[in-house]
Amino acid sequence: MKPFLSRRGVLPVLLLLLVLALPIPASSRQDRTPTISDIIITTSASDLLLFATVKNAFTPEMEKGVKNGIPISFSFQIELDKVRDFWPDSTLVEKEIIHRLTYDSLKEEYSVELGEKQRTETTRSLARAKQLMAELNGLRVIARKKLVPDASYILRIKATLVKTTLPLGMHYVLPFTSLWDFETDWRSIEFRY
Repeated sequence: MKPFLSRRGVLPVLLLLLVLALPIPASSRQDRTPTISDIIITTSASDLLLFATVKNAFTPEMEKGVKNGIPISFSFQIELDKVRDFWPDSTLVEKEIIHRLTYDSLKEEYSVELGEKQRTETTRSLARAKQLMAELNGLRVIARKKLVPDASYILRIKATLVKTTLPLGMHYVLPFTSLWDFETDWRSIEFRY
């Protein structure tokens, strides 16, 4: 009876099994789930400030939709609680900040309304517009005088794509807008002031 694998056939089979058993690198998986990252909590002379970024916030369909005149709005929910031992935490701040992106096809420029700064920035670059939409830069959370030194606090942040209301009947023409829905998980940061 002839053996199933000869000596020459064993080595290639072992190499193939070894290659198949290796894990796939994280960079090749390309997880496109929106997440909040790069969270920084710091202070200015008078306020507690927040910096954060939403990663993977835009899909190619969203970019096409904006180019075709569909506005996009992101809502950032921020909560700040003071941690109290043996009592429920006390909520100091609950804020919602809206960023809204529109495209003017005549001027070929993007407008981003930044709710925390009460101003609108315009740019011709889609990459810059996406960056403005996905970042909170120096958001004033609370005045420092309202914080107790050496106390514990928890800051929570979450981002949601606000559902766009289209004119009557347009939902049937543009059914892909339902694919845009996203909501990040809450991110919590505990810190001492």
